[in-house]
Amino acid sequence: MADVTLKHIASSLGVNASTVSRALDPNKAHLVSEETVDRVRAAAKQLGYRGDRVAGALRRGVTGTVGVIVADLANPFIAPVIHGIAQSLAPRQMLPMVIETNDNASELESSLDHLLSRRVDAVICAGARFSNREVLEEAGRSTPVVVAVRGLPNSVLPQVLHDDRAGGAMAARHLLGFGHTRLAELRGPDDVGNFVSRHLGFQEACAEEALAVIDLPEVGERPIREAGEHLARLLIDVHGDAMPTAVFAHNDLMALGALSVFREHGLTCPTDFSIVGYNDSSTIDQVDPPLTSVIYPGIRVGRSAGEVALQLISDPTEPAPGALFPPRLAVRKSTSPPRRTHAT
Repeated sequence: MADVTLKHIASSLGVNASTVSRALDPNKAHLVSEETVDRVRAAAKQLGYRGDRVAGALRRGVTGTVGVIVADLANPFIAPVIHGIAQSLAPRQMLPMVIETNDNASELESSLDHLLSRRVDAVICAGARFSNREVLEEAGRSTPVVVAVRGLPNSVLPQVLHDDRAGGAMAARHLLGFGHTRLAELRGPDDVGNFVSRHLGFQEACAEEALAVIDLPEVGERPIREAGEHLARLLIDVHGDAMPTAVFAHNDLMALGALSVFREHGLTCPTDFSIVGYNDSSTIDQVDPPLTSVIYPGIRVGRSAGEVALQLISDPTEPAPGALFPPRLAVRKSTSPPRRTHAT
């Protein structure tokens, strides 16, 4: 049998094809009685009707898709963000088109070009580095662009972010409250907004107590487990004679990497050191010991980013406000008062 059309459905019900079209369009179904909508949808299902969404969208000048650029799909913190975006788009029957950049600035530009060539209705960029600001702002002149997760300071684009500066300060104050006076920081990339903000917040909170943080000569080029391992080894190599009693890792993956290296060197947590991560990733409470971590509200950030994108799609001329979500801390067994002292 040939593909089922609106006319087939209309003929089976004895109504006009225009009535069937309105009943099957979520934006126009209110123009038809609920009884008719139910009959039309039941008939469409029975006959196996599949609407041509692409053709319909192109007639309206839209594609029904939103491009979503992320840095690393393997990082467990990003899944709730994508889930939140999908939740916000679903009522409008729009779909997220997700592209991974492997946390590479040049790949982000290629990904953005790919999405724009497919005529996405908006782009949500959740994987920007500072060097991507210009190309994203250029894209935003023709297509709605929302920056999420990783902020771009002073950008004209709307941004949906977590207050990472306050989160870094919260991690520091938690450790200081336990009485730690010798702290270290395992930093993420210094060209990524959220890691720069976490660093600033942590440093500022320590400075308020006149405490200097152990300074490592390197940062993690990518915020992955291997970066945490590398920085932990560097910390041991440079400060092995006077190790810190507390460590702040810029995300949970780096914290896990550091934990494994410290264990290799006979250090136990929290007896020999306390550690705080960031993101409160799924199952991080199941490691040994369960990790204290700053909670990243991924679903809320994603949902808000999607809502901002939808607002811009509806009216690109109307400025869309961003959002900034406050931090919270999940306190677990990886942090405690210091139980040893060091010679200085």
